[in-house]
Amino acid sequence: MTTLDKEIRIPADGLQLEGALVLPSGATGVVAFAHGSGSSRFSPRNTFVAGELHKAGVGTLLFDLLTREEDRDYQRRFDIALLTTRLLAATRWLQGDAATRTLKLGYFGASTGAAAALQAAAALGDAISAVVSRGGRPDLAGREALPKVRSPTLLLVGGFDDVVIGLNEQAYALLDCEKKLQIIPGATHLFEEPGTLEQVAATAAEWFASHLV
Repeated sequence: MTTLDKEIRIPADGLQLEGALVLPSGATGVVAFAHGSGSSRFSPRNTFVAGELHKAGVGTLLFDLLTREEDRDYQRRFDIALLTTRLLAATRWLQGDAATRTLKLGYFGASTGAAAALQAAAALGDAISAVVSRGGRPDLAGREALPKVRSPTLLLVGGFDDVVIGLNEQAYALLDCEKKLQIIPGATHLFEEPGTLEQVAATAAEWFASHLV
């Protein structure tokens, strides 16, 4: 049962970023989604994962890290510092809103959004209770930020996503926190194969449910 489902606007860099906050009844935590390059809060993959988190009693914030105009600039999609700034703005919003200020916070990052999630987690320390990366580029968070992450971190990668597996292994080695790298068999980068996205969602829901309590 959902107790709250509302459209919101997050102030950042003089802009208003549009988002949607959903809190199931009795939620003890909320997860901010940092989507990848060229995606949006309407990404069918992220909305599917968010739905599974709701079933597990975890709230979600899906929002656009970039405006439509900014997203047309290809380079901005890979501006990790900018994406991190926007995610930190969303985090401040969650920490200040009456409905979410007492909830534990998590990040779910996909593609370049995973790097932003880990940079933000490194900056905020114990304020972020868990991070999940789906087909992400955690390596782009950088050698300086990764060892500073204190949030329990789960890296999910498709078994056929060879290059990204290697990049995740590099990032995993630099993380100095509770961590897990899990390969999803038979999955390519976007987890389009039958059953693979369902496995991602179930694994992420379990990770968040166990850490956002």
